[in-house]
Amino acid sequence: MDSELTRLLSDADRSLGRLDGIGSVLPNPDLFVAMYVRQEAVLSSQIEGTQSTLEDVLQFEVDPKHADVPKDIEEVVNYVSAMNYGIERLDTLPLSLRLIREVHSKLLKGVRGAHRDPGEFRKTQNWIGPAGADLNSATFVPPPVPEMREALDKFEKFLHDDSLPVLIQCGLAHAQFETIHPFLDGNGRVGRLLITLLLCQRKVLHRPLLYLSHYLKLNRAEYYDRLTAIRKDGNWESWLKFFLRGVEEVSGEAIEKARQIIKLRETHRELISKKMGDANRGFRLLDYLYDQPIVSVRMVEKHLNTSYVTADKVVRQLTGLKILTPTSRRRRNRRYSYAPYIALFQSSASAESAENLQTTER
Repeated sequence: MDSELTRLLSDADRSLGRLDGIGSVLPNPDLFVAMYVRQEAVLSSQIEGTQSTLEDVLQFEVDPKHADVPKDIEEVVNYVSAMNYGIERLDTLPLSLRLIREVHSKLLKGVRGAHRDPGEFRKTQNWIGPAGADLNSATFVPPPVPEMREALDKFEKFLHDDSLPVLIQCGLAHAQFETIHPFLDGNGRVGRLLITLLLCQRKVLHRPLLYLSHYLKLNRAEYYDRLTAIRKDGNWESWLKFFLRGVEEVSGEAIEKARQIIKLRETHRELISKKMGDANRGFRLLDYLYDQPIVSVRMVEKHLNTSYVTADKVVRQLTGLKILTPTSRRRRNRRYSYAPYIALFQSSASAESAENLQTTER
């Protein structure tokens, strides 16, 4: 723990504390968390080679059979399910190998990798490398099965050890899990989920608000280099510095995003109040959009418990105020998006090709 690492830890702790605090002043923090989980699912899955976007996820939630939804969308939706399951499971089961296996099972259910023992630690040797690589040309070979089992036993004990600063424990745990690589598929996604689960278990975050996938994606080359330096040279310090910089950066971005959401809601409530005759229905629809940013008139009719004609009128009024935007030209089953809100969560980094993003796990 040199002076630089100590300073970075202090800065990251302070930013994380501010993030946890600002979550309590949002109009509905649970809805904010729900959108954050969706965004994290998209970014974490893109690192593994999917091309789905946040808007694809929202469209899928409205209509799973929508023609424009990418084929790999279910992998992203599974990530959302796995994250939510893990957070809820912490109420009854501590972070452990059992919980990790359960989360992994949710992650791979019915998608690519579903034939590779979901919820079970590997029983054969695996490796990581570019597409088409074999064991001899792999860039990294995790420990053989007997050593893997021994490492997992020690890893679980480490998860229960609260003697270290929590962010140091998170950084060490993530890197060690990626090095053990205990599953045939899905190790990267589970390893990134572990960070948030550990922060919630240690009560540093009261809601799952910290997600590092955007930072790791933007700095992917350095991310892999830092992990490789641990495995080859035992250089944990450089990895931890990289990890803590990410925590501070991502926390700051999330705090700013929360402020933008508060400002957006106030602006649109004021606009509805001034421009709509029935402001109450407008407010109720606006609040609904923070939970469901893509809607149809039928969905609004059900939520407002009103007639179709009235629901259509409210939707048209919010469309006229530029709060809602039609997502297609078709009149039948037309959907409308709360575009300004979705835009706050869209990644600034463009999705890269699967060829550039994906490594092969065997």
